[in-house]
Amino acid sequence: MKTRILLIAVLLVNTLMYASDSLKVDSLKPRLIAASPSKTVKNVNGILFKYYDDEDHFKPKKVNGLGMGFNFVGIFLPPLMLFNLQLPGNNDYVVVPRKKMNTINGLQLSLINMEPTVTNGLEINVSSNINTYAVTNGMSVSPFFNVHHEMKGVSVAPLANIGQKCRGIQIGLYNQCKDFRGIQIGGWNENGRRKLPLINWNFKNQKTKKALQKSHHNKF
Repeated sequence: MKTRILLIAVLLVNTLMYASDSLKVDSLKPRLIAASPSKTVKNVNGILFKYYDDEDHFKPKKVNGLGMGFNFVGIFLPPLMLFNLQLPGNNDYVVVPRKKMNTINGLQLSLINMEPTVTNGLEINVSSNINTYAVTNGMSVSPFFNVHHEMKGVSVAPLANIGQKCRGIQIGLYNQCKDFRGIQIGGWNENGRRKLPLINWNFKNQKTKKALQKSHHNKF
């Protein structure tokens, strides 16, 4: 009797271990169409549908194709944000390692994005990226405003483009980026070097420039 119980216990443990390994392998297998939040989906070669942003138990996903977000908060947010647009600073967001961020290689098409995301390609968001660490390498377009922590490429929005670290071109009524290298075109433009209407620019490394000034000051 004891031998039977022991054999049953061993078989049960082996079955559970096999099921666990199967789930891990299944989660790594690329899906053609997937939904998020999901505990099993990690890789998508096709389309990922996000029906709300999972902030509490966020699991990063890699999408080669199209990421679509249907968080309806993005519809109501633009009128409120127009009166409270501000520069995303280092103290506003937790800097997230790339391996812990969503990666979209292709197109991000959303009402709003509230998950830490790296977009390599084209980003089109109604209410851009709010309350999250967002990085875009490529082009970002919004019918209202763009908000990024890091932006490399072209950012276009009728009202405003707001960023912390930008490399490229900003086009909008109001453009603001603290660590900026490139060209700003709009009604009013601000970067770490100057503030100008219509067109503004900076092609120098601002951090290097400040370091040189500090070194020169210390010599005397």
